[in-house]
Amino acid sequence: MADKTTKGFYGWTALSGAMLVYFTTIGTFFYSYGVFLPFMCNQYDWSRVMVGAGLSIALLAFGLPGPLIGASIARFGPRINIIFGNLLVAIGLACMSIATEIWQLYLFYGVFIGLGAGFGLYMTCTTVANNWFVKKRSLAMGLVTAAGGLGGLAFPLLITALISSIGWQMSWLVLASIQLVLTVVIGGIILVRNSPEDMGQVPDNMPMSQSSLAVKAAGYASVGGASDWETKQAMRNPVVWLIAIMCSASFLALGTVISHQVAYLEDIGFSPIIAATTLSVVAGMSILGRLGFGLLGTKFDVRHLAIASCVGQFIALVILLTARSLFLIYVYAGLFGICYGALVVALPTFIGTYYGRSHYAQILGFIFPLTLIAEAAGPLMGGAIYDATGTYTLAFAIITGFSVVGLICAILARKPKLNT
Repeated sequence: MADKTTKGFYGWTALSGAMLVYFTTIGTFFYSYGVFLPFMCNQYDWSRVMVGAGLSIALLAFGLPGPLIGASIARFGPRINIIFGNLLVAIGLACMSIATEIWQLYLFYGVFIGLGAGFGLYMTCTTVANNWFVKKRSLAMGLVTAAGGLGGLAFPLLITALISSIGWQMSWLVLASIQLVLTVVIGGIILVRNSPEDMGQVPDNMPMSQSSLAVKAAGYASVGGASDWETKQAMRNPVVWLIAIMCSASFLALGTVISHQVAYLEDIGFSPIIAATTLSVVAGMSILGRLGFGLLGTKFDVRHLAIASCVGQFIALVILLTARSLFLIYVYAGLFGICYGALVVALPTFIGTYYGRSHYAQILGFIFPLTLIAEAAGPLMGGAIYDATGTYTLAFAIITGFSVVGLICAILARKPKLNT
């Protein structure tokens, strides 16, 4: 019996499928829009606000149905959701090539792509990692989300090259083909499997011959095991809301930085090239943060790592508010990227570590919409404050203050005990 689990462990193959899905869909969904935006505006004389609203609708469709997505994952498993969610994304990408009216953009990108990514991306891919790994859960989560960071680096360059060679309408069709092959066929159908129990295995390839006492001591509860929290139990536990506030504070900062950092740096005297490069540094260093958190999470308490990440994010934002030298701006970009990347991994790792495997998707489904609302609020808040005051200073001061709130929540978010 031990040989069956020590040979041919499928967890890393399933995880590679989740990573491929995350890499591709993050690239086509989140990082493609800004590249296409000026071309669509120029082609149809649409305003930036009109086209920008398409991404806002997509983000809402991506995050707000979280409880429904969690229930779907629990009912059908992550694999089915990956296949059909990303099939909807591919259809939306293909339809974008024929969008000539603004309502079509809102439907194809905002609804089709946003909703499809909601069902087929973050919650499903992290569920695969959470199902297959316990001892190495943080590493698995770090690898999945780091794949998204790589997508953020690769796809804007790919899309720019495509548009310059075949035009922006045909580029949507190429992205749709890439989405279909990599996420639906290879990732979903060929590689991903829902859980080790479906294949007669156990998380982390733990030998079946070990005693049940050792299994329990190591935290390897089976799906539906006694150590797993019910969804209602978790929602009544205050720690889950501390985690939600901590991550929402980080996502609020992320949304504000992604949308307004370049303009802010130009306003205080840096060249457009430096301002844009700084944003690339943030994205690139977030990969290091995701992988670093994942690796360190196998050795250290996830709460301690989250506390360190919140402290680092606070320091980075203070530097952004006060620095005027190029060296310090790059210090800010590197530190903020590492810390926000780490906190992206912290959310699913907290939920899996604190509340178990069997209701992970449902619990995350109630928290994730809050973080997406916070991220979507960042661009709106930053723009409104700039329009009212002529400067971004207050906006960045607000997210710096919220980072302190997130730090306090991380300090208080001790692992709860399940009362049975």
